[in-house]
Amino acid sequence: MKTIDDVIARMDEIVTECAAKESRLGYFAILYRQVTIRVKEGILKGEFEDNPRMEKLDVIFAKRFIDAYEAYQNGAGLTVCWKISFDAAKNTKHIVLQHLLLGINAHINLDLGIAAVETVGEKNLLTIQNDFVIINNVLSELVDGVKNNIGAISPLFKLLIRFAKGRDEILVNFSIKLAREGAWKFANEYFSHDDRNSCIALRDQVIAGLAEGMVNPGTRLSRIIAIISLSEWRSVSNNMKRLDQVAKDAVS
Repeated sequence: MKTIDDVIARMDEIVTECAAKESRLGYFAILYRQVTIRVKEGILKGEFEDNPRMEKLDVIFAKRFIDAYEAYQNGAGLTVCWKISFDAAKNTKHIVLQHLLLGINAHINLDLGIAAVETVGEKNLLTIQNDFVIINNVLSELVDGVKNNIGAISPLFKLLIRFAKGRDEILVNFSIKLAREGAWKFANEYFSHDDRNSCIALRDQVIAGLAEGMVNPGTRLSRIIAIISLSEWRSVSNNMKRLDQVAKDAVS
C-alpha cells in the first residue's frame, strides 16, 4: 500500500470480509475506515501542516492495523494488545463499544507512536507533532460522535454510564486525549531508544494490560454489560451497517 486510496480499498475489503463472516472485528474496521476517509478529505482540503507527509503517516499507521488483522487471520505472530482485541471478537457477551475501544487502545497507544517515528525517519520528531495532534482530533471527533449516538446500536448503553459513573474503570473513562498524550510520550521514547524492538515489546505489555481491563471490567460493570449486550442486535452485519451510518453522521 502506497496511497491513502490503497488503504481505503483494503479497509473496504476487510469490512466486507467481516460482514460476510459475521465477525466482530468489523466494528473497529468500520470506525477506522471512516477515520481514513476523513483524513483523506482533510488532506484534499489542505488541513494539515504537511499534507503529503500526512498521507505517508496515514498509510504507515493503517498498515499496522491491516498487518495485525492479516497476521491474526493466518495464525501468525502479532502484538499482544492486538491479539487481545481480536480474541475478544469471538465473545458474544462483549458490547460494540468494547470492541471499538479495544481497537482504539491498540492503535493509538501502541501503533501511532511507531507510525509517527517511521514517518519522520531521521528528521526531528517535533516536526510532526502538530499533525499528530490533528489526526487524534479527527479520531476523537468521530469516537465522540459514535458514543453520543450509539443508542442506535446499543439501546441500553446509557445504563453503563449511569451505573459506572465515578468508578475507576478504563472501559468507561478511556480518554483519547490522554491516549494521545501517552502516545506522543511513547513516540519520543521510541525515537531515541537504542533497542526499538524491546521498546515496542515493553510498551505492548503495558497496553495489553489496559486491554485486559477493557475485556474484564469489575464484577458489577460486567453484569451491566451483560444486560446491555442483550439489547444489541444479534446480527453482527446489521450492527456494522448501523455503526457505519452512525460513524458517517458523526463527521457530516
